Amino acid sequence: MSVTTTSPDATIEAYVTAWNETDAGRRAAAVAQAFAEKGTYRDPVMISDGHSGVDAMLAGVQAKFPGFVLKRISKVDHHNGALRFSWSLGPAAGPSVVEGVDFCTLAPDGRLASVVGFIDKMPG
Repeated sequence: MSVTTTSPDATIEAYVTAWNETDAGRRAAAVAQAFAEKGTYRDPVMISDGHSGVDAMLAGVQAKFPGFVLKRISKVDHHNGALRFSWSLGPAAGPSVVEGVDFCTLAPDGRLASVVGFIDKMPG
């Protein structure tokens, strides 16, 4: 699937949409829009590779934390094919439970080649 995203902001919007989409078909489409085919995701507790791996990871997070939403809480900083932004995860109408920063690299078509997440706030 060849999808071109026009800006880093649009890529991150698609990424956030993928995190929050609970319909399996729409989530898979959002993952394909946000990530290059061989895109990777790494954070201290999860690793996934490719569209199916990222989709399965997101489905697992949604199952573990029903009703939680990911929100971008900073602007998207970007230069030279790299970007970063801060995010929060928690109930839609409540305070965040988890917060962090994602550092990403972009594929030539503007989709995510890699995401490396750092967690700044986590329960426990």
